[in-house]
Amino acid sequence: MRLVSTRNSSHRATFLDALQRGFAPDGGLYVPEPVACFRDVSRLLEMGFQERSLVIVHRLLGEEFSLEELELAVMGAFDFPLPLTRIGDRMAVLEPFHGPTASIEDFGARFLARMQDLAEARGTAHLKTLLTATAGASGAAVAHAFAGRRGTRVVILYPKGRISALEARQIATPGGNVLAYAVEGDLDACQALVCLCRADHALAEPLHLGSADATHIAWLLAFVLLHFEAVAQLRALGFQEAPVMAVPGGDLGLLYAGLWAKAMGLPVKAFVVAANANRTVSDYLNSSEYLPRPSVPTLTKNLDIAEPFNWERVTHFFGGDLGRMREALRWGSVDDAATRKAMWELHQRGFVPEAHGAVAYGVLEERRALNETGVFMAPMHPAKDHELLERAMNLKPEWPASLAALAANPPAAKVLPKDLAALRKELGVS
Repeated sequence: MRLVSTRNSSHRATFLDALQRGFAPDGGLYVPEPVACFRDVSRLLEMGFQERSLVIVHRLLGEEFSLEELELAVMGAFDFPLPLTRIGDRMAVLEPFHGPTASIEDFGARFLARMQDLAEARGTAHLKTLLTATAGASGAAVAHAFAGRRGTRVVILYPKGRISALEARQIATPGGNVLAYAVEGDLDACQALVCLCRADHALAEPLHLGSADATHIAWLLAFVLLHFEAVAQLRALGFQEAPVMAVPGGDLGLLYAGLWAKAMGLPVKAFVVAANANRTVSDYLNSSEYLPRPSVPTLTKNLDIAEPFNWERVTHFFGGDLGRMREALRWGSVDDAATRKAMWELHQRGFVPEAHGAVAYGVLEERRALNETGVFMAPMHPAKDHELLERAMNLKPEWPASLAALAANPPAAKVLPKDLAALRKELGVS
């Protein structure tokens, strides 16, 4: 698979190059060009998840990694259930939250970690620092996936007081090579610090600074595989037509991965971009003006992102053509009241709800026709939303063993001002 930068197509890289760098030298994001197109998608959709994932990954990366290497990565990363639940005559939900941190981000973080293991085994990896900003779920997944890995230091920044207490515990629990910082600011401030560090060559180069989030091409490749599985399970239920697929907004990694999968031949009728009150992309698609505003705190903290960092990939995919975007996408947003309403509807349909998935469901219900098959991604286990469920709905979800086993009082994250000099000091660069 050949990759280029979203900012300059002359900046090319192999997957192994991108695996180590994370970002292109010009600060852009790596995207596949050209996108491989499969002629046997129907046959692929008849396979099981792990078998199909290995075939797809090997087709894309087989020039750089052996089948045996990729089998180790795929089987090691994706070793937990991925059920699809039918919740109506023409509606289903994919549950990618049965991994160790109970969120969809486990797929990206674990696959990235396994692929970096392959690079290290070849002697191509350096002692490196992975720096990431998180709204909660991705940071928890990274902390678990990279905990105890030799040769890797992980630095996780999150907005103080604006992620769930449970996810703060998940991020702080590993310790050791995983360093957690609560930044005095919102997620935008955390992302700004990360961007400043990446642009600071005097810092980035000696630390071999890399990324560990949905900006990384390996993370997004794992999400591509999720889209294939959603359609495969729909077909197993008897739905042969291309579905309308809804993804929660947030960083838009799931959206870009879906567009990538569709370009590879996956039959999807349309993608629905589901936002909460942070409507930068929805407003742009309505008005043609891209006007990021400070993020607004909502029930769905992991979607409280004012400037989705994968928007650069999405606009590159469409060549910046707003008309093409409007033809391929559907979009909408729900506020907290509508999110609660969607949660009650899901509960009435026999599905234990979670707010982030409810956002996707709520917008999907508004944007699909009655004769269309709809499927949405529920990115987190209901237990991660247990306080809201207990308070607002008097529901007590079962806790997966991984959450029940969390330390009650892990070390507290160190508080950090939203200041580059303070972060440089923590990273050991004066």
